[in-house]
Amino acid sequence: MATVFGSNHVAARIAFDHGANVTTAVAFRSTGTALAVLALLLFTGTSIRVERKTFVRSVLVGLCIAAQSYCLYSAVALIPVALALLAFQTFPMLLALISWLAGAERPSRRVLLAMPVALTGLSLALDVWAKGGDLAGRWTEIGAGVLWALGASVSFALAMFLTTRWQAGMDGRLRSFFSMSVVAIVVLAGGALGSGFALPRDGTGWLALLLLTALYGTAITSMFVLLPRLGMVNNAAVLNFEPIAVLAIAWVVLGQAIAPLQIAGAFVVVGAIMWMGSGRK
Repeated sequence: MATVFGSNHVAARIAFDHGANVTTAVAFRSTGTALAVLALLLFTGTSIRVERKTFVRSVLVGLCIAAQSYCLYSAVALIPVALALLAFQTFPMLLALISWLAGAERPSRRVLLAMPVALTGLSLALDVWAKGGDLAGRWTEIGAGVLWALGASVSFALAMFLTTRWQAGMDGRLRSFFSMSVVAIVVLAGGALGSGFALPRDGTGWLALLLLTALYGTAITSMFVLLPRLGMVNNAAVLNFEPIAVLAIAWVVLGQAIAPLQIAGAFVVVGAIMWMGSGRK
């Protein structure tokens, strides 16, 4: 699932490089996923009617996913895909903090130890010490993309927390349908009223747009079906394999290579957060 998520972001970068904009990519993937899941629900005879309270809560989760989608694709459009995803992968730490602040679960000693280690690894992966310690210069290069990725991290952590709290007993396909429908409506309205849509200028861009829709739809539906059964707070860290997969995929497909020290930092981030997740039962 994490690898499929990563592949979708590589496809998105190709679509951006061939003329598509962020609004178009999010609109295509969310609308395509919502329609595909709706067809699955109708085919299996599953009712899409829910209580009003459940509907309102699903809309709120969908708004969080909409913010996460736009923020993360904006990051992918600005900086190397693997670096954007590494900054985004701070969401398990944020999820643990949100859960703690909400009184659901207090972070363990393992979590508190893993957080600074992961942040140290992230600083290495982002190469913030480049240019002889010129932090300002490096921030000028990657700062906007990193901020978009961190915004996506906050939004996704909140979405996962609310899903666990409000939608644990809800059919995973329904969760996916409502969330993607909200994302589609928000982005389509935003595109119509705001910056508009930019379509790919060639066949490669269109193929990438179709691939990112299929890959994301598969991954997000799997996440909504599987993680609530396993426990999102306990197992969200498994998704941190995504940037490691993207390091290889982006190198082969996009030619995006990063320095050995950055690769080491990436493994520190992923290892620390997966160790953090493996300790919660």
